Order: sequence, then C-alpha cells, then structure tokens
Amino acid sequence: MADCRSVRARAFRALVWVTAAVAGLASCGGGGGGSTDGPFGIDSRPANLTCLAPDRSGGATTVTTVDAFPAAPAFDQPTKILQAPGDGSRWFVLEKSGRIRVFSAGNPAAAANWLDFSTLVNDSGEGGMLGMAFHPDYPATRQVFVSYTTGSPMVSRVSRVILDNVTIPGVTTEQVLLTVNQPFSNHNGGDIAFGPDRYLYFGLGDGGSADDPFDYAQDDTRLLGKMLRIDVVGVAWPSPGYRIPASNPYVASAKCGPAANAASCPEIYASGLRNPWRWSFDEPTGDLWLGDVGQNAREEVNRIERGGNYGWDCREGFISGPSGCSPAGLIEPLSDYPHANGDSSITGGFVYRGNGLPALRGRYVFGDFGSGRIWALEDDGQGGYGNDELVNTPYNISAFGLGVDGELYFADYSNGRIRRLGISGGGGADPVPQDLADTGCVDPSDPTRPASGLIPYTVNAPFWSDGAAKERYLALPDGTRISRTAASDFDFPAGSVLVKSFRLGSQLIETRLLMRHPDGAWAGYTYEWNDAQTAATRVTGGSTRQVAGQTWIYPSEGECLLCHTTVAGFSLGLELAQLNGNFTYPGSGVTANQLATLEHINVFAQSLPGPPDTLAALANPADAAEPLPDRARAWLHTNCAQCHRPNGPTPTSLDLRATTALAATNACDVQPQAGDLGIVDARLIAPGDASRSVLLARVNRRDANGMPPVGSGEIDGSGVALLTDWINSLSSCQ
Repeated sequence: MADCRSVRARAFRALVWVTAAVAGLASCGGGGGGSTDGPFGIDSRPANLTCLAPDRSGGATTVTTVDAFPAAPAFDQPTKILQAPGDGSRWFVLEKSGRIRVFSAGNPAAAANWLDFSTLVNDSGEGGMLGMAFHPDYPATRQVFVSYTTGSPMVSRVSRVILDNVTIPGVTTEQVLLTVNQPFSNHNGGDIAFGPDRYLYFGLGDGGSADDPFDYAQDDTRLLGKMLRIDVVGVAWPSPGYRIPASNPYVASAKCGPAANAASCPEIYASGLRNPWRWSFDEPTGDLWLGDVGQNAREEVNRIERGGNYGWDCREGFISGPSGCSPAGLIEPLSDYPHANGDSSITGGFVYRGNGLPALRGRYVFGDFGSGRIWALEDDGQGGYGNDELVNTPYNISAFGLGVDGELYFADYSNGRIRRLGISGGGGADPVPQDLADTGCVDPSDPTRPASGLIPYTVNAPFWSDGAAKERYLALPDGTRISRTAASDFDFPAGSVLVKSFRLGSQLIETRLLMRHPDGAWAGYTYEWNDAQTAATRVTGGSTRQVAGQTWIYPSEGECLLCHTTVAGFSLGLELAQLNGNFTYPGSGVTANQLATLEHINVFAQSLPGPPDTLAALANPADAAEPLPDRARAWLHTNCAQCHRPNGPTPTSLDLRATTALAATNACDVQPQAGDLGIVDARLIAPGDASRSVLLARVNRRDANGMPPVGSGEIDGSGVALLTDWINSLSSCQ
C-alpha cells in the first residue's frame, strides 16, 4: 500500500484527479468501479425515520414599513439617503434639485442645508443631484464626492468636495474629476460609492431613449451604460485628477473624454447596463449588487463582476432585448421580474445584515419605484434566485439606505419621507424546532449523542473553526442515495440533514444543522448548548458568547449560506477527495476507508469511479509527513475555495481549488484587485516572499480586511505558519 499512496500523492500534486487517476493507477488496485473488500466501519445502513429536513418556514413574522422620523420635514424629491461611516447620529438626504440636507436622528425636526448645488444642477428629466459618497477616511479626511447632472447640453459630473468642517460646512472647494456627455435627460444612473478596494465606483445609464444610445452600453469607447471604477484617494488635482486602477479591463488605454473615444475606455469596470439607478456593496463579501432598470418588459438584479457584460441591449432580464444580438459571452441577471401590478422601475437595495429582521439576514432586499413593492431574493437551492415579496407599499421608492444600526431605510420620493422596514406580527409556526432535542437528529435520552439513523464521517482537511474540535454526521431519508457530480462533489437528496457539533476543550458549545428542505433549497440552522450540556436552543439571527476566553460566533441563517455556496455544492466537506481516508467509526471501533464504507452500505447512487486507493485525496494540513505544497493547497481549498472559484460569490477572479494549477489560480505573482493593505510591491501570492503576499496578510487578521469575512474571530496560527512556509518555498508559479 505504501507504493500506491506514493503514486496517489504524486498524482494529486500534479493535480490529476478522479478520471486521470483511475486511468493511470489501475495497477494499484483495479481500474473499474466499486470499492475494495473490507474492513468496513459500518456493516449496514441505519434506518433514519427522525432526522429529516422539514418544509421551509414561510416566516414567523412579516415585514411592514414605518415613518422612521415623523418629526422630520418633508424632503423635496429625495434621490438618496445615507449616513457617514460609523456615525449613526445623523442622516444625509439628497434632493433632486441640488440640495444635500442633514438632520440629527435625535432631533429630526431641525433639518438643515449641508451642501447646496442647486445653482449648478440641471434637474430636468431624470437629472439632478444623484449621488454622494464619503471619503473612506472620513471624517479624518474632510472630503465627500458628489455626482450630479449640469449644463445644457446636459453632462454628468463627479466631483471631490473639500470641506472646512463636517458639521455644517461654510467654505467648500469643488474639484471636478470626471464629466460625461448626456445625449438625453434620462437613463443617467448617477450613483457613486467607494468599494472595499477604496476605489470610487460610478454607475452610468446608456444615455437616453432614442435609437442611437441603445448601442452605447455595448460600445466600450463610450462611458455610457457602464459601471466605472477610478482611483481618487490621495490623487493630486487637477493633474492627474484620478488614476486608473491597474486591474481595470482596459487599463492600457488613454483616459476617455466626455464623448466618443478612439479606444476602449480604461475607466470601465463592467458594461451592458441600461440604467443602474441604485446599487450597493455588501461589506462582508465585497459583492456589488445592482438593480438595472429595464425598458418595456423586465427589471433585473445583477451581481457585478470586473469585466462583466450584463447584456443590454442584447438582453432585457432573461429575455431578448431590442437589438436582438447574440447572447454569447453575456452575464445573465441573478433574478428579474416582469412589468405587472404597476412594476416599472427597479430600485436597487442592500444585502441585509441587521438584527431587527432576522429572517432577512444575508438576503438582498430591493424594491420598485412604480409599484412600491419590496422583495428579498430567495435562494432556490438550484443555483438561482426567486423574488420573495415582503410588502406592497403605496410609496415611490427612490433609494434604500443602510443605517449604521444595520437596519434598512428607504426614501419615499413623492411624499418626501424616510421610512424603515420593520416587523409586523403574524405568520405561521416555524417548522424548524427551537430545541435541538425536537429535531429528531439527536438521541432523545441524551441529546449530546446522535440519533440512531445518523452516519458519522470526518474530512481529510478540516475547515478552521476558531480552534474547535468537530463531530460530523449525515442523515439521509430512507430509500434515497447520494449522487455524484462531474466535479466529484456530492448531490444530496431533498430531506437530507448534515449535522456538525463543536467543542472547545471538553465543552460542547454549538450544533449546526444544514438541511436540504423538501423543495430542494438548502438552509442552515444553529443551536447553542447550555453550560451543563443538557440542552441546545436554536439561535435565530446570529449571536456571540464568551467561551474559554474567546468570543464564539453563532452564525445567522444568512451567514451560513455565505460559506455553503451554490458553486461549491453547499455541503462543502462532503466530496470525494475529502472523504477518501481512514476513519475510526465510533459505533464499531473499526478503522476503515470512508468511501469504501459508504459504498458498502449503499449510500451512493453510482459506483465509485475506482477503488479508493486509486482516487485522489486531500492532504491533512496538520500532517507534517505530507508534502508542504499539498498541505497548503488543501488548506486553501477547504478554507477559501468555497467562494474563490469560477462563478463564486466574490468580485475577484481567484480560483483556490486544489485541482487548479498554481499558475491558473489568478493569485500567484498577481497584483491585488481589492487593496494592497499598505504592503509595498504587493502580490496576492508573492513567490518566495510571504511578507509581500496579501492573501497571507488577510488570513492573518480579523478585521474588515480579514479572511474569512464572517464567522471567525480567531486567527488560525498553524494555518498562517503553513502558508508562510509554503509561499517562502516557492521559486516560481509553476
């Protein structure tokens, strides 16, 4: 067996997985399907009549809206509402005519003018004061950035505004950074915001309603119909005014003027947009979510990626657009909805991460200006999204605002009010029990033990969980089996439950259930154990607790699906290369290969592609006997690749799967796209120099720039040391 393990390790280091391994290693135990003869850790598959995923909850509460500041005056056609970073005491309201108003949350009646551009703003049509963003270092750096339309003919303008003070500025200096000609007074877009990379993003519509502008969104020599990205922090004015980020798609081109240009515009970050009226960044993930206003038929929600083309005017939502051009290479929206019930103009919102509406945590909330309806995206468990209507309001929703308190507010354009989403009583009982003992997944006489129908398992490369030891089980409905995907992942039948318990020292602190509900959707639930370890109660909306001198984080339902992603197959650790190893089964005391055991008890719908000794296996990152590159790549695969892979939910192009050659990960000797953390001559992975490697620096911190962005409060010191040794050992990216 030693020779076969050596051959398998070499195959894995060469990134030759399942099919290649079967073809090349047949002499090590046979090349056909089926497992080797025993021993097996379990003799027969246990019956499971109790640990079954119930129907999903329809929500124990419903959403309502309230006037957040009834004493505040009515604002004049508000176009945007926001708060300064970290300052929940004041709200800023942009009015279409050019004024920026401010009021205290404690005394909203005393609203005042903060900045006034009304003598400059051309507010005809859809023009006006359209966007504002605070400098990333505000208020230490007394600068804001504004976006408005001005002049005749109309142009869109982005300016830096330097303030003499931040309370009520008396003296201001405007520095115009960028202008774009507007052929018509509609489809102006105009929202601006700083991304997590500290670059300024600017969304522009396609220029208007005549025939010619329809082509602008697909014309990269024009800035219209695009998401732009420029570097303005610390950049001298008037020359150069702004810089082009090195990772922009057309960075080699000369800066674009206000109209047509000879080459593709380097300011472009993404293209194919009709009218990106409102959009936002989700802080924990860095994702850019955007509502793109449609024409006559569909409104759509997009998640914007660098270099992406979102289809207008070839596509309108999921249907053909007016130009009828080929959809090849275009990115479809995450969701769309038709013009019905008064729906006519999407207003993009935010991913909700507050505490007041726990059922919405981790979900993107948006609305419609015409109908006043508000939805939240609902993961359908099949890689897509549905629109879950939350509330039907009578308001013209012009903008959503995310408060420092984490709650969602919106501007009512016609009535000039600022309203907040809140909870209204009602709804049915939640089918997921509040007491772990009632789930059917634990022994009713001793809830610290699994129910009899659960199958234990372990993984070769465990995910870092703040130092906790874990016990893992899977539960399948009787008569069902696990299918295998083309990527050597597992597809679980509806009704399945994956159970994981966490211990710090001897203290049992948490049990998580990942359920595939009968409708096929996955959802996560977590239970907190009491100090006596006699009962565990469900935590809704997330929580923290001090345990053994550290802060333990109980994730919200939405946060569970930030890591258990669609593209990674939801179950994460349950894949061939993770399970291909020995495990001492607690019930029998027998040490046996897990894949062989699971096949023996008839869990798999298809035979294994070969005996386990011929299949790839992830290395254990803690096993110093394994090769250093294998251990490091296994650590990245487990801890990072659920998001950092093709089509993953991040704004980067990283692919950190262990099956991807280092040179193809888009990380090795690559400049960072989302900030360099102050590292000189930074690379994501700098071969031979861990100190210049942003990937390592992010793993080695737990702040807004740390990785993972949620769910962990402790640094994996052993993982940091492993990655440091590996990066320093690299002489190239090959």
